[in-house]
Amino acid sequence: MANPYRGEVTLVLNGQPQLLKLTLGALAELEAELGEGDLISLVQRFESERFSSRDMLALLAAGLRGGGSEISRADLAQAEIEGGVMQATRVAAQLLALSFALPAEDA
Repeated sequence: MANPYRGEVTLVLNGQPQLLKLTLGALAELEAELGEGDLISLVQRFESERFSSRDMLALLAAGLRGGGSEISRADLAQAEIEGGVMQATRVAAQLLALSFALPAEDA
């Protein structure tokens, strides 16, 4: 089960829940892959909605690696995502947000 206080989220791929987390190493790989020079630029890229499906795939793949999954980027690209592209987008946004902010307390 994902722990938002640790920056973890869950995405169901091919019927199996997968834990995603952006570790420092995963963030560094993501910066390099997307050609961003720093974390602020990386976050702004997603916040300003200037991201492509390739960017989202890279973010989810980095999160999977950080969460300890051995699912390759190629397998992720072909996976059945529960909830489709919209759910993948929500999970990617949540993953990025949790990596840089504490989750709000439950009401």
